[in-house]
Amino acid sequence: MKEKHIWSLQIRNKLVDHAKKHESAMNQTSSSRLSSYGYFRRGQAEVTPILLAAKNGVLEMVEKILEAFPMTVLDIDSREKCIALMAVENQQFHVYEFLLGYNHIVDRSLVFNVVDCKFNTALHLAAMPHEYESWLMATSLLQLQWKVKWYEYVKNSMPREFSPDENDEGLCPDEIFTSSHQNLLDKSKIWLKSTGDSCSFVAALVATVAFASSAAVPCGVNQDSGLPLFQHHLAFRLFSISSLLALCSSFTSLLIFFTLLTSKYQFKDFRRNLPLSLFLGLTSLFVSMVSMLVCFCSGHYLMLDHTLKYVAIPIYALTFFSVTYFSLQQCPSFFVLLRTVFNRVPGRIYRKDSF
Repeated sequence: MKEKHIWSLQIRNKLVDHAKKHESAMNQTSSSRLSSYGYFRRGQAEVTPILLAAKNGVLEMVEKILEAFPMTVLDIDSREKCIALMAVENQQFHVYEFLLGYNHIVDRSLVFNVVDCKFNTALHLAAMPHEYESWLMATSLLQLQWKVKWYEYVKNSMPREFSPDENDEGLCPDEIFTSSHQNLLDKSKIWLKSTGDSCSFVAALVATVAFASSAAVPCGVNQDSGLPLFQHHLAFRLFSISSLLALCSSFTSLLIFFTLLTSKYQFKDFRRNLPLSLFLGLTSLFVSMVSMLVCFCSGHYLMLDHTLKYVAIPIYALTFFSVTYFSLQQCPSFFVLLRTVFNRVPGRIYRKDSF
């Protein structure tokens, strides 16, 4: 992959150098918004290279072309879509963010405040669904969160005086977003309620067992002093701390999932509140389950005689190895959820990162 990347950069540089040699032959007198870089149109081609690079999210190509031909920022395709509209339509966040910070645009209204042939602004295009989204994130919750964040990011990037009008279908951006994502909102509600019900049931079981364990003392207490017989033993200390941690984290998880089940499930809630609650709920549930396992193993260890302890230790180790293996398998998905919660808007998404 590294060699292919190097080769592609070399080809890019050759193409740009070749374009510079023909710059004098380009039409400099055109009054249209098309730049002289239209020289690269071949036959029935509908887009220039920079528009194609923006469509596919090749940021390095966009940067190199703008460096050599600054006027290409005004290129439009056959549907009157400029580079900014192309990036928004194809959800290329990194390209759009680069354009927002590009300081060599003389009149930014010609790039960001434009409409296509159907009178769609960048905000209209950000509100529309896309056919290829289903594989990006298999979880409907994260798909909707991505769309809400992306829509709000584009909306906040617009100038304060910019007020998008209706397109040729008589729809404003908010109406397009609400109507086109209602089905995804319903799927997210069902997914969240199903997940909340299942996790609440597990959290209630852990809380019940943890409450019973916190009130129990392994091997009893001293009849004279009333103190635990193994109060100075390391396993007893692990038992005490883990039982308390399991009880607190399971009740916390139960409370969080209860708030999930009673949420209003509005679009704005999926931007941060609901994903953050899900993240905290799953984290506290996992902590409670691990703590309950530590509590059981440490309490069980105190009740074994000296000979059986050497038999139990490999069983404990095998159990913790299984838990660790399962945790490592879920780590990529866990970090995807963590990243989408705290980022302004998710960046590039690849198949290997999806749930």
